[in-house]
Amino acid sequence: MQIKDIVKDQNAHFVFFRDQCLFYETDNGFQFPVPVTETGSATFNSEEKAILLMRYIRKHLASTAAARAAQHSSQE
Repeated sequence: MQIKDIVKDQNAHFVFFRDQCLFYETDNGFQFPVPVTETGSATFNSEEKAILLMRYIRKHLASTAAARAAQHSSQE
């Protein structure tokens, strides 16, 4: 899934809080964490435009890609 498909004309909805992260899910089902340690004094609403959270979406895409690559290399 490409980042533009995740954020274009999508909203992100707060789902749950766990391990110091706010978890959001976009209208198309992509779920990602937002670490509260990085938020400072920002206000996070129960619904945001997904493009406003693109920084966290991009980080999560990178971490899942790295995990897939590590898993693939360990299977060889």
